[in-house]
Amino acid sequence: MSDREAIFPANRHALYEAHGYSAAIRSGDLLFVSGQVGSRDDGSPEPDFGQQVQRAFDNLQAVLKAAGCGLRDVVDVTTFHTDPENQLGTVMAVRQKVIGEPPYPNWTAVGVTWLAGFDFEIKVIARIPAGAAAPA
Repeated sequence: MSDREAIFPANRHALYEAHGYSAAIRSGDLLFVSGQVGSRDDGSPEPDFGQQVQRAFDNLQAVLKAAGCGLRDVVDVTTFHTDPENQLGTVMAVRQKVIGEPPYPNWTAVGVTWLAGFDFEIKVIARIPAGAAAPA
């Protein structure tokens, strides 16, 4: 079994400390990223839904960068939505802007009733490129 290595972005947000979890775990050449939400630096939710989604993607990109990879390395995505029918258009607009052109990663969207004060969460699995330096 591969060793597990915790990965954190340069500017860790307060939720990691408050709830005791790692932003991501590197195991071999795979990166398992915890659900990222649209939190401000203090851990509070961004009140505007579109900005909350954008912040979730920004937080995701910071975690990926800390592991030496980016959005093109993502192979699997799971998103959680408190009101999928009304939120999907906003999510898709941000997703298209951030992820860009095909090939797209796998994606599963799940409707939920609670996200600890947030309305959107994204978690991913990425393959870390060969030669990407492990964090110090």
